[in-house]
Amino acid sequence: MAISTLGYAILALLAREPLCGYDVAQRMKKPLGFFWQAQHSQIYPELARLEELACVQHQVIVQEDRPQKKLYTITEAGHGMLKQWLTRPPQPAPERNELLLKTYTIWLADPHAALALYRTQEQAHAEHLAIFEQIQARIEQKSAGIPAPDDPQFGDYATVRMGVAYEREYLSWCRWMGEQLEQALERKGEDLP
Repeated sequence: MAISTLGYAILALLAREPLCGYDVAQRMKKPLGFFWQAQHSQIYPELARLEELACVQHQVIVQEDRPQKKLYTITEAGHGMLKQWLTRPPQPAPERNELLLKTYTIWLADPHAALALYRTQEQAHAEHLAIFEQIQARIEQKSAGIPAPDDPQFGDYATVRMGVAYEREYLSWCRWMGEQLEQALERKGEDLP
């Protein structure tokens, strides 16, 4: 049985610290949720598969006034498999971007509604960019600059840096689309929203 990409994402989290299934799910929202997402219902079956493969093990934690929980840790075998996977080329992922699909045929849309769409997207990406820039600044402050590549914080920094670059470019493109649509409306003598 091969390890799925979700399995490797879970191993990556457990390589940092032991976690219960709930904590894995929370970290799949943030920080991994910025670039890799999984449903809560996928995580527990994947943890069971990883345990069958001897990549993780768990211990039961007894809690007063709450149900028991399983605390998962990565095993040496899991750590070794994760390290091997890290330097393999990623599998090609199908590109799916609904906004780009709409843009491909935007000439059929009502120009005012299209302009509103791109302005809304511009705002959303500006908000995402602000979040990523805050995270980047926090990491830089905590590490007194860019963390060393052998520090777990370096992975955080590198991924958030990519997030900043992506959001900046997407934001710039949304602004450009809005400007193009505004100019088209002005040429037609129509009022801007």
